[in-house]
Amino acid sequence: MSLSQAQKKAFRSIGHHLDPVVTVSENGVSEGVMAELDRALTDHELIKIKLAVGDREIRRQVIEELAADARAEVIQIIGKMALFYRRNPKANPKLSNIQRFEAHHG
Repeated sequence: MSLSQAQKKAFRSIGHHLDPVVTVSENGVSEGVMAELDRALTDHELIKIKLAVGDREIRRQVIEELAADARAEVIQIIGKMALFYRRNPKANPKLSNIQRFEAHHG
């Protein structure tokens, strides 16, 4: 799954208005975190994740691990926030952040 720069830019624009729906604590990635991440990506396609991990290198490793395990693409990382995208062709238009904001961002 490779997105164009224009798609990533549009997703970053949408992501700016989102609140984090998954938080990874200092304890790291648990089965509960992975289940919530999978559910959120299935429902919303584009989600923001907050990582309460102090060390920058560990935070980057956790983000890469989450993206690989969830089969998602990392759109953007700013500080302790990461924006993830995973396409769902059967997404509910009322839940999908992509479909809800498409009208605004074309």
